[in-house]
Amino acid sequence: MASIKRKYIDSHWLVFMFQGAIALLFGCLTLFVGDYNSSYLIPMIGISLVSLAVVELANSTRRRYYRHGWLVSLLVAIFDAAAGVLLLFMANQPIVWHMGIIAGYTALRGVFEIVVGFQTTIDPTDRFIWVLCGMCGAVFGFVIFNSGELASVDYIRFFGAYMLILGVSSLIYGVHNRAQKIEDHEARSAVARKSRKTSARKSVAKE
Repeated sequence: MASIKRKYIDSHWLVFMFQGAIALLFGCLTLFVGDYNSSYLIPMIGISLVSLAVVELANSTRRRYYRHGWLVSLLVAIFDAAAGVLLLFMANQPIVWHMGIIAGYTALRGVFEIVVGFQTTIDPTDRFIWVLCGMCGAVFGFVIFNSGELASVDYIRFFGAYMLILGVSSLIYGVHNRAQKIEDHEARSAVARKSRKTSARKSVAKE
């Protein structure tokens, strides 16, 4: 069984499910709902990022209570909240500002996910999910940064596509993480039962 370090990747599976649902909802709204202009979509992005930050802050609080790995979760929450609040306050600014913030956020989050994939797990499925999503973030960040000559709303579509990938990846990882926790619990229970039986046999032998 793969050994997973108790870092960010070991967050409760519901954290990834909630984040996945938020990202998936925003991605679907951006890609499949009618053609809105950026004045409607930028506040929507800001709200979605703040929502992700709220979930991450709850994750940080829980991890601090159990005394393991809360600082990374707190930094992620601050990062999401800062990007979201910045977009909300700059909703009426020129598009170039929105594009720069969104491109930077997407690329940096992608790099973070790649680092998480390579540094916090040796499980191949976990690593594949995180690294693939991170690579998509890095690529979409670059595409958004270089999409200035396209229609004004296209860069938001690219961001929505990334959020869709992030949402699906988070949901898949949440399900996989829950399955791993169940397997780990069953394995620990089996070891504990075996240990008790061994102790009982030794006690009988001594008698």
